[in-house]
This record gives sequence, C-alpha cells and structure tokens, in this order.
Amino acid sequence: MSTTAETGHVTGTKDKDYNLIWFLEHCLDNALRLESYVSDAERDGDQEIVELFRKAQADSRKGAELAKGLLASRMH
Repeated sequence: MSTTAETGHVTGTKDKDYNLIWFLEHCLDNALRLESYVSDAERDGDQEIVELFRKAQADSRKGAELAKGLLASRMH
C-alpha cells in the first residue's frame, strides 16, 4: 500500500487512472520492442529465444487488451 498522497492535481488525472494509462502504453511499447528482439533471435537461428520473446510479446498484448478494456469502461 502506498503512503504517498494523490498527485492527480498535478496531471489532472487520478493516480490510478494515470497508472492504467502508463501500463497500457508500456505493454504496447513492449510488444513492439519484442518484435525486434524476435527478429534478432531468428536471424541468429535461436528458436528457444524466439519462443521466449513470442510468449512475452503475447503476454504484453494480453496486458494491453485488458488495460484497454478497463480504460474504455471508465472513460466518461
């Protein structure tokens, strides 16, 4: 549990909403970044690393989809 005060007055967005937006952006960014990592591993013929990065990419996409759903349901 955080002991810091709400900082939404600075951004105009409640901390929990800001955190959700931050999480969404980072999941999407991670999925894009992992595409490059997959290409590097494929170029080197390392299927084990390709599979690891593809799984991580799928997890990032899943996190983004969950966050998008929550965000959409909370927008006014």
